[in-house]
Amino acid sequence: MKLLYPTSVALDVPSLQGFAVSLHPYDVKSTIPEEHIDADILVTWCNSADNLKDAAQRLKNVKWIQSLAAGPNDVLSAGFDSNKTIVTTGVGLHDYPVAEHTLGLLLNAARHFYEMRDYQLQSKWPGHLGGSFPRSDFTTLRGARVLIWGYGSIAKTLTPCLTALGAQVKGIARSQGVRNGVEVYAEDKLSELLPETDALVMILPGSDSTVDVLNAERLKLLPKHAWVVNVGRGVSIDEDALVDALEKGEIAGAALDVFKQEPLPESSRLWKAPNVIISPHAAGGRPQGCEALITENLRRFLAGQQLKNVV
Repeated sequence: MKLLYPTSVALDVPSLQGFAVSLHPYDVKSTIPEEHIDADILVTWCNSADNLKDAAQRLKNVKWIQSLAAGPNDVLSAGFDSNKTIVTTGVGLHDYPVAEHTLGLLLNAARHFYEMRDYQLQSKWPGHLGGSFPRSDFTTLRGARVLIWGYGSIAKTLTPCLTALGAQVKGIARSQGVRNGVEVYAEDKLSELLPETDALVMILPGSDSTVDVLNAERLKLLPKHAWVVNVGRGVSIDEDALVDALEKGEIAGAALDVFKQEPLPESSRLWKAPNVIISPHAAGGRPQGCEALITENLRRFLAGQQLKNVV
């Protein structure tokens, strides 16, 4: 049995040994070498669309694909035979990096570090940022009402960081309930929750059901001092509606790590919209615990057991 692993992430390959499986590295930006098209297992991370499409056409024996991404949209759209190929995700590998990045974006928004940097580059002293904010503005996480839309494993990692700084956290998910002590509501409560939100954190997956879910109508429900932070998928925000809301002063700002088109084109209105922090899809990119996940799923695969994180 043959397993192909990507060179796009630093894996501790010796820790994957000990199974009756041969391990072979491959370049995620090139076509699969002819000598490896008989592979049974494919591990993916940051593969190009051409690489995955080629793999789907030529790897006729592949039975299991382990994506190291939390959302394996690239694998699912490549054309692999879903009747014979199991796809598992990297859910859990990105929880801490994305939570940390999100916390940084929230602090940047609240403390206006982005604006201080702009003044620094002009050798100017931004004295107006020294404490003259209206009390109703989002200027601190202490007491801030943070709503996390897409309350999954990343949100569960982020929440203790926010509550430690004094934030009041609520969640939105497909089903309501209490998760790790946090009240999580279904999406039908959005119209009630958005007007009470100081910072809306979006960690939604990319799917047909999440396209433009933050639209003009919902943006108008947010308070004028509210910020939007998106570290999920770019499809979930109507970008033109967001820029309109920012230009009209209907919301205070947006910190965005994901976009509908990446890299964000120079023609995008977001570049020059007021109070926008642009992060180049950098929240993740540092999967942690890859070896443990691959090893556990490999053990289960060889034993004919249910794999973790099956799509």
